[in-house]
Amino acid sequence: MLRFVGVYKSYSHPGYALQNINFSVQKGDFVFITGPSGAGKTTIIKLITREETPSQGRIFFGNTDISRISRRKIYQYRRKLGIVFQEFRLIPYLTVYENVALPLIVQGKKKRETESRVQQLLKEFEIIHKYRELPSSLSGGEQQRVAIARAVAAAPELLLADEPTGNLDPFLSRKIMKLFKKLNLKGTTVIVATHDISLVEEFGERIIYLSYGKIKKIV
Repeated sequence: MLRFVGVYKSYSHPGYALQNINFSVQKGDFVFITGPSGAGKTTIIKLITREETPSQGRIFFGNTDISRISRRKIYQYRRKLGIVFQEFRLIPYLTVYENVALPLIVQGKKKRETESRVQQLLKEFEIIHKYRELPSSLSGGEQQRVAIARAVAAAPELLLADEPTGNLDPFLSRKIMKLFKKLNLKGTTVIVATHDISLVEEFGERIIYLSYGKIKKIV
């Protein structure tokens, strides 16, 4: 599904944020990318989402070199992805229902199909009772569950999570990770970037360890 081939990334400052990154992700994998702050985890996520492009090397999604996708077609590629952020990034003036429905509306899904899918997800993630609420009235754990529901609403091929539990306590962090595992068991490929080694040790299957922009080991 995803391959990094000899990828380097440098910014304006001297040196590389990433150096000679090589790994692959198969359909149905659950992959952790871990390492200390500044190791390059978020840079890898940004390269996958095409927020950034590599300075050297190639990144393939299927048979497509995503660094060569034209800017006007990036939105088509991103429809294959679901993205969960540490800061949740919910739209503050939309209700829980409207936030989760948004990707389906953008894709032109029919109203009945959208309503059915959103209700299914809100029930599954135990937030159906909050469907009329605005994000500001929710707890951190509830906001993150809404963010995950929105990310998977349109059935993405790949779910990316960048430090998704960074603002949550250990109990909620494990609850969120169990949601990712549940989604993975249903067939969604998942990549989680986190510095929380306790979560990696508890839930990790495939693990990519980064250090100073290099892959230290893959297990």
